[in-house]
This record gives sequence, structure tokens and C-alpha cells, in this order.
Amino acid sequence: MLRALIFDVDGTLAETEDLHRQAFNRAFAALDLPWRWDPALYAELLTVMGGKERLTHYIDTRHPGDAASFHAQAPEIHARKTIAYGDLMAETGLPLRPGIARLIAEARAAGLRLAIATTTSRPNVDRLLAANFPASDAPFAVIAAGDEADRKKPAPDVFLLALDRLGVPATEAIAFEDSAAGIASARAAGLPVLATRSRYTDSHRLDGAFSAVSDLGEPGHPHRHLAGLEWPGQVVTLAALRDWHAGLR
Repeated sequence: MLRALIFDVDGTLAETEDLHRQAFNRAFAALDLPWRWDPALYAELLTVMGGKERLTHYIDTRHPGDAASFHAQAPEIHARKTIAYGDLMAETGLPLRPGIARLIAEARAAGLRLAIATTTSRPNVDRLLAANFPASDAPFAVIAAGDEADRKKPAPDVFLLALDRLGVPATEAIAFEDSAAGIASARAAGLPVLATRSRYTDSHRLDGAFSAVSDLGEPGHPHRHLAGLEWPGQVVTLAALRDWHAGLR
């Protein structure tokens, strides 16, 4: 039976990636670094999973001559970026993507367990959840985030950690992702994956997902079907997920 749903965060729960980009730029400005990441560059950098790793890659590839000094400064850059991201989240009150809040409510009402498996750091997760859920109403039983996993996606580590904390086998859960690396990570952990397109993963191949859609959809606001399984009314519901999952047995 289907017992758990496991969600990626950036691009899946919400369109957070551009806030991360803006937060990096605020950190650069605060430290008088002459760097600015525009959307095109950030889309390239997102092929590297994890903000710290992304910054390291940027330094190594764009500023190799000064890499040693910039690497020494990297922890402060990333710390300032995390603070800036929290400030931006508070300023924007970034909403969840279409269908996310509805599906979470359906799953909770039915007694399913919910988890997060993400390469972003825990403070970033907490900020997004605080902007969208009351402090007394935490929807996720498990959060596996950032540096808790030894290897970033596409390695399966963070999904395996989430499954272990849930106490649920991969055969009784479904993962939700928006990127090629995320899909590969979940599949390597043995999880079936439902993929949604996001702003910064529009060019990604979504191979390996049993269904790919523009978003989860809402009644009256259907999603676009992209590949794989199609959903009744172009809306992903818990009932439809259960029907599909039951067919795997």
C-alpha cells in the first residue's frame, strides 16, 4: 500500500530557485565581490547540486587564478547567502506550487506520512515551510536536508535517509522531483518518481519518471501533461496516486 510521499524542495514544493540566485547576489554585494549571477548563468550552475558545491564550482571554473582566496571566503559567502534567502522569503512570502498544498492536505487526512529529501540546507527549508504553514502545524514527519547526506543528488543518499527515518520501504512511497538529478537520485533509492517542470529545469530530460506534468494541477486549473501516465482531469490527486500504486502489485 502507499504509505508515504517524499518531496524535493527547490522547484518542486515551490519556485525557490530564483530566490536562491538573488540571495547569492545579495551576499556578493555585501562582501564587495564583483560577481552577479543572472538567470542564464544560474541555470548552468544548477547542474551542480547544493549551494556550497555550486559556489565552489563557480570559483573553480570562473576564477581559477584567485581560487584559494575565494575558497577561504566561501563559508562566509554561503552563510550570508542563507541569511539573505531568509530575508527574501520573508519579503515575498513565496507560495507553494499549484496542487502541492492540496495534495499534502489529502495525504495527511488519509494518514500518509510526508517527508522532504533535498540538497538545500535546513534553514532554507524551515523558511519556506514557515511562510506556508502555521508554526503549530508541521506537515512533514521527516526532513532530510543539505549536509545530512554524504553525497548530493544524483546519488540516492538523501532519499535513503528519508526512507530510513520514515521507516517505510521504497515500494510503499512515491517521490516528487523537478530535475534530472533529482529523478536519478530517487530512482537509485528504489522510488517511483512523479516529475513536475519548474522554471529552472525546463530544459531537463525527465526520463525515469512514471509521469511528467507541468505541475500537480488544481480543480479548474489543470496541468499540462508532458509524458508518461496521464491524470484524470489533469489533476494529481491522492486517490489517483493510490490507484496507480495499487496497479504495481
